[in-house]
Amino acid sequence: MKIKIVCVGKIKENSLTNLIEEYLKRLSKYVNVEVIEIKEANLKSLSKKDIDLALNQEGSNILNYVRKEDYLISLCIEGKALDSISVASLIDELRGSGKDIVFVIGSSYGLSEEVKRRSDLKLSFSKMTFPHQLMRLILLEQIYRSFKIINHETYHK
Repeated sequence: MKIKIVCVGKIKENSLTNLIEEYLKRLSKYVNVEVIEIKEANLKSLSKKDIDLALNQEGSNILNYVRKEDYLISLCIEGKALDSISVASLIDELRGSGKDIVFVIGSSYGLSEEVKRRSDLKLSFSKMTFPHQLMRLILLEQIYRSFKIINHETYHK
């Protein structure tokens, strides 16, 4: 099994980059994780039409990295909220299926409807909104926590 994290935008803060690299290093003990950065679409204006066009462009680029057999988890505020044990159980179950897991983190405007429709699971970390750069770190920490749970290893709460 492999985990891909497809993200819109780049991380610009060195402090976040260092923490993200630390979690990728920790995860390498358990699973191969690939982070794919998609360029954020340029908005001509903040009109709904331009935002929808940008989301559709980003969505097409995201789906270029998703195979039919992949299990796609999109991070969406309107998604299902799971606790860490449930996420670990899902990852463990998918590990046994031989499917790769693809997590998607959209831009500050979210995800296209096409990506949401393709998703096997829409996952919400909170009803609050987080910067998408910070969300990458939070997601990696939760994936790492999942593997600690799966392997019955201690990890702080």
